[in-house]
Amino acid sequence: MLNTMGDPFGGSSFSGLKVVELSSDIAGDFTGKLLAQLGCEVVKVELPEGSPVRKIGPFAVGHDDIDHSLTYWFYNADKKSVVVNYEQEAGRSTLDALVAKADVLVITMQPSELAARNIDLEVLSANHAQLIILAVTPFGLTGPWAEYHTSDLVGLAAGGMLFSSGYDDHSIPPIRPGGNQGYVVPANFALIGALLALIEREHTGRGQIVDVSMHESLAVSPELANPFWFYPKVLVQRQTCRHAQPVPTAPALFQTADGRYLYFALVLADTKPWNSLVEWLDSKGLAADLTEPEYQQLAHRQEQFHHIQGIIEVFFMLNDMETLYREGQARGLPVGPINMVEDLFDDEHLVARRYFQQLEHEDAPAGQYPTFPIRFSNIETPAERPAPNLGANTDAVIGEWLA
Repeated sequence: MLNTMGDPFGGSSFSGLKVVELSSDIAGDFTGKLLAQLGCEVVKVELPEGSPVRKIGPFAVGHDDIDHSLTYWFYNADKKSVVVNYEQEAGRSTLDALVAKADVLVITMQPSELAARNIDLEVLSANHAQLIILAVTPFGLTGPWAEYHTSDLVGLAAGGMLFSSGYDDHSIPPIRPGGNQGYVVPANFALIGALLALIEREHTGRGQIVDVSMHESLAVSPELANPFWFYPKVLVQRQTCRHAQPVPTAPALFQTADGRYLYFALVLADTKPWNSLVEWLDSKGLAADLTEPEYQQLAHRQEQFHHIQGIIEVFFMLNDMETLYREGQARGLPVGPINMVEDLFDDEHLVARRYFQQLEHEDAPAGQYPTFPIRFSNIETPAERPAPNLGANTDAVIGEWLA
């Protein structure tokens, strides 16, 4: 039940919930992090050698050990680390005791791994009636693909999202997007599943197994590709910085005078944005012949598309990005900056929303971490905390949970 087991972090309706995480990949790690950001007490149970994610770089400056993986730090902030060698009998007893105290078990083991460790999720669910088992695996717990391995790239390709990611030049293969999207998408579906199971438990008093397939999560998420295939039976084509469409659309990426890039969608079919664009160009003395009456006809604009595009390219090259962004937005035009990562820390909107929080590390420089993206009016989410060193909380958690 929500908020029935104490309030170790304070303020959140989720702070009474205990979560045991048995994860060996980023999908499970990010699922646990999302639950931790809501206020759950998330205990990551690791074997003595540590999670495989700890071995993924890059690493903090001057370090290359398992306690300084930046990848691990990001996906495991706000958790506690407990080392339990559950491959041995004594450790297995400890793991079982921790799971018995948990509200949610996040687990990424595939069926063969579960069998090898003598973990039967159905038996576990029956023995712990209130436990919610959140299984986040590459292809689900059942079916002929249940034992297939995956990765971020494989997941995106098999799920279809990769087909829509890339450039106008189709001699270049699809490009894997950044941010481990293949793992992040199923983690978000897993969070939804966990919350639904918790609501169900509020009514019935019983937990359940929530089987989340990375493949299926990605397969329902490839934007326009699905509806275009399901209905008119056409394939979309990937485009540079534009939504994949059945027919190529106009380029929308432009360089500005200060060497930055700007996104601008040239809308020819609608008279209002067209007139706003021409007025803007004319105010700078760069409208050329676009003020001529014939340009009020859509057919003529379409015929002169490349000429119009060339004028816009020159206009943007003569002005800095910030001026173009502000003035274009003021005129109601679809224009916005293409930010680099380092630009985000000073973004006025993100600063106003306090989106980033600085976390201090014992033997490495402080880092800016994204906070939980949802702001609640009646739920206080806890402050971010840095990821723990391997086994940093073993004695404290076992002493508290198993006392």
